[in-house]
Amino acid sequence: MRAAALTGLGSHRPAHRADNTAIAAAIDSSDAWIRERSGIVTRGVAASDESVVDMAVSAGGKALASAGVDPTDVGLVMVATCTLTHAVPGAAARVATALDLSNAGALDLGAACAGFTYGLALAADAVRCGSADNVLVIGSEKFSDILNMDDRSTSFLFGDGAGAGVVGVCDVDGISKPVWSSDGSQSDVLRTVGSPPLLEMEGQAVYRWATSMLPGFARATCERAGITLEDLAAVVPHQANLRITESMVRALKLPPHVVVARDVIDSGNTSAASIPLALDRLRETGEVHRGDSVLLLGFGAGLTAAGQVVRCP
Repeated sequence: MRAAALTGLGSHRPAHRADNTAIAAAIDSSDAWIRERSGIVTRGVAASDESVVDMAVSAGGKALASAGVDPTDVGLVMVATCTLTHAVPGAAARVATALDLSNAGALDLGAACAGFTYGLALAADAVRCGSADNVLVIGSEKFSDILNMDDRSTSFLFGDGAGAGVVGVCDVDGISKPVWSSDGSQSDVLRTVGSPPLLEMEGQAVYRWATSMLPGFARATCERAGITLEDLAAVVPHQANLRITESMVRALKLPPHVVVARDVIDSGNTSAASIPLALDRLRETGEVHRGDSVLLLGFGAGLTAAGQVVRCP
């Protein structure tokens, strides 16, 4: 079996930003109310002609450049998304064509907010067993297409954007075996309904599940990777809600040197895009460095969860 690791990262953040004031009036709310419940200050909103595919192409191209991978050497493209407003055609094949990945297979991955971490696990296995030398994994979401802006439970939480990573052959394995789980009995707490589809969420149910599950999930992921929380340089949980992140941090009693991603403050919840966006930002700001051990924790609709420890590219 070959060794696999993250070799590059890329991000796409929409140019337009929407602060809380722009959202609050429609839900009889305020900036302070939104910050108290979510920690979110602003979020990206894609242009009307900027699609899930467009953002994925942007982030994916940057990730390939970061990894120094020739397009002809990419064997597989996976796009994790839950915001395509139609099932067919999917996004991945169109992304592969736009990036001129002429030798790549392509598939969409539906695991909602855990989509990127599921994708990393599958990509690492494909590289290890020789199905592909390089796999491009992208999370891309355009929630502005499926939000009811009059809904007090969802309108202020979500943002648009895309993040990507390249998984390739390396000398030392840099992606641990995943810990993953699912609970279909709670599938109704976060779902789309109607035509066109609009997002509905039972916020308290999601909050209770995430805050009770995450601490044990984080410890189990580190244990499977053969490390402790003290060995980590950073933790990058899915950027669902700052309250969920802070609850996890308190429960884990993380040592002071461990950086915790809080990208949700400026990006909102970008579902499958949130983890690569947050990790790339930590790298850009110098808060993590090449070779650092980083715990990734994806969780969300389904309900699904997947986590692994990666070596920062």
